[in-house]
Amino acid sequence: MMELLENLIIRPEGSDPAVSGDLLSDVLSQIRLTGDHVVSQTLAEGEELDVAPTEAHVAIVTAGELRMEGEGLAFATIGTGDLLLFPRGCGGFRLVALDPGAKVVVCRFWFDPDSLRGMIFALPPCIRLRPAEAGGWIEGIAHFMMLETSDVQPGASLMISRLIDLIVIRALRSWVHQGHTTGWLGGLADPRIARALKAIHQAPMQRWSIPALAEIAGMSRSSFCDRFAALVGRAPLRYQNEWRLGLAREMLARRDARIGEIGLRIGYVSEAAFSRAYKDLFGHSPRAEYARRAAPRAP
Repeated sequence: MMELLENLIIRPEGSDPAVSGDLLSDVLSQIRLTGDHVVSQTLAEGEELDVAPTEAHVAIVTAGELRMEGEGLAFATIGTGDLLLFPRGCGGFRLVALDPGAKVVVCRFWFDPDSLRGMIFALPPCIRLRPAEAGGWIEGIAHFMMLETSDVQPGASLMISRLIDLIVIRALRSWVHQGHTTGWLGGLADPRIARALKAIHQAPMQRWSIPALAEIAGMSRSSFCDRFAALVGRAPLRYQNEWRLGLAREMLARRDARIGEIGLRIGYVSEAAFSRAYKDLFGHSPRAEYARRAAPRAP
């Protein structure tokens, strides 16, 4: 367990100063989201929680109990203080009040489409945190959020969006520390895979090889590749490439950015090759990204 925490908090040497120092923050910094809606619902006994099935939500039970039903899940009781995170919407789940007066704070959000989508879709359909696992922060932030929602002040929408951002990131961090993780976050919870991830993040522009990464992890090549792909949802070198392209996207936000130089800096031999890889991942070219970020924003 000490090794897990060490891998999560050691600051990578030589990392981009614009990127937060610990490994988990490095990864989560590439996932951006926007929250726009917070509501508290009071349910009658047997009433189903009313949420759009295809939109990402956080649900915090502030009173009473709910029954959660879903594919492969016969029955689960969600109690007061529990938090549920649905990264891709809760269309496969139903939440029904078990007693009258059950209350749920519901936060709606969506991920930036330019985030590393492979990471988002590798998350499980539902993440659950109980009060004991969250260390007491759920109740406090839910209370503060409802105060902000009821007291409309200038900048309230931005404040609510930031609070939802904080809830989602905090929930993912708590989930990692509990060791329940699957998908790419599971790579951080595995000490051997975390060592390889840390090496990639320390030197993202290095031409890593499978033998070198497997040696860092202390595993055979085949075992390392299988384990990495199972936990992270990507082959090791594909993960590194997507991480480098994510860093390139941050570089394109700078006013003095030159697309060809950025491509060379992250390891591509030509601007054309860089542009093809960038478009394959993000759906648009680096030039379009630069133009979009350089355009003046409407007030």
